[in-house]
Amino acid sequence: MSEAVTRSVTTEPGLLASLDPLLREWVPRQRWFAGKGRPVTGFSPVAATELLPAGGKLGLHHLLVRAHQPLTLGAPPHPGDCYQLLIGVREALPPRLAPALIGHVTEGPLAGRTVYDALYDPRPSEVLLEALRTRARFGGLRFERDLDQEIRSGLVPRLVTAEQSNSSVVYGDTFILKLLRRIVPGVNPDLELPLALAREGSPRVPAPTAWMLADLADQTYVLGVLQPFIQGATDGWELALRELAKGEDFAAEARALGRATAEVHTALARALPTVTMGHTQMQLLVDGMVERLDAAAQAVPGLRPYAPGLHSAFEALADLAAEGRTWTAQRIHGDLHLGQCLRSPAGQWSLIDFEGEPSKPLAERRMPQPLVRDIAGMLRSFDYAAHSADPPAPDWAQTCRAAYCSGYAEACGRDPRTDPVLLRAYETDKAIYEVVYEARHRPDWLPVPLSAVRRLAASD
Repeated sequence: MSEAVTRSVTTEPGLLASLDPLLREWVPRQRWFAGKGRPVTGFSPVAATELLPAGGKLGLHHLLVRAHQPLTLGAPPHPGDCYQLLIGVREALPPRLAPALIGHVTEGPLAGRTVYDALYDPRPSEVLLEALRTRARFGGLRFERDLDQEIRSGLVPRLVTAEQSNSSVVYGDTFILKLLRRIVPGVNPDLELPLALAREGSPRVPAPTAWMLADLADQTYVLGVLQPFIQGATDGWELALRELAKGEDFAAEARALGRATAEVHTALARALPTVTMGHTQMQLLVDGMVERLDAAAQAVPGLRPYAPGLHSAFEALADLAAEGRTWTAQRIHGDLHLGQCLRSPAGQWSLIDFEGEPSKPLAERRMPQPLVRDIAGMLRSFDYAAHSADPPAPDWAQTCRAAYCSGYAEACGRDPRTDPVLLRAYETDKAIYEVVYEARHRPDWLPVPLSAVRRLAASD
């Protein structure tokens, strides 16, 4: 059994003040920054920890900082989002680290040094793995692990450079460390749910090997999770697009993915409490859907002609609840789509990234919800894949929908299509979210959710 290694740490005063002007330029450009479209007016420290002394050839600072931005008109007061930064310090950057550059510090304790995103550099990533392996503590930073899983030292790290809302480092094709960038206090489902599934012996989700926490002011923050890396695995989105491009049928994979989803749902229902949603709870759920629709119609004029038909999807669900119909809710994935699924070379599907929608409050992400929310997310993902083909392949999406729902029913005995009112409501809610997202970020993609909106608005 490895013993926890506790180290006292000190951080130079004035560190964040000297980094502030550089971070104001660098942070808003990052994929994981949530406050796009509004300037950053400054940063305030939440915690700062020195992991490698900056006086040496290579320094490493772990920072939790709060980004301050002007509030949008009518928005309630907000202290600013908290972000996790790993800042490397060198005299000068070698060419291989040029993409990681944050800037050159002109004053304060790091004056004359160059700072950069340390995750691009193998040595700082090795420091994190060694801290997890030895269950180290650096001030308020705490590294924990499952002692039944071995963590070998000497695994070579590499940063995953694909666009993500967080950051990931792969260690020697053995482990992957997901570092959360936007940090909130409390139990994060990205650690909570895989741990619960591991206790149930679920083979569909890689069991957490180790995790990184911060204990600050009587609150705990989950900072990162280390899990086994599925070597040679293919992302479900990439696999679907590849099969589409070849004109290949995806029904067998969709069916297998339906089975995998049902197995995860069943294991979560065993591991964590379930609740019954009656009229009051369902009315609150419907009210939220209606509110999102009304806001979306205001923001995206192209949605307005379909608003009455979309409202009918939510009204039908409210009517069923008023008649006394109840539904079971439980913990779910919360943001399920093809990109959250990995297929191993042996053909086994796994589900990953249980964080839920990062923009939602943590308490909301941890609430029990109807299973159909996950299913609706996957069905919308098939539709997106089909419409990315040239020409679009709506029949391909329909085949995948049927196969996925059949696979789900095979594994748990409940076919999502037998509850069409609930399924339509959740698909509609998801498509409305997609319309707003695409209108803001990718206008060229707007026709994809709008085609679904037309179909859903006309559904009986």
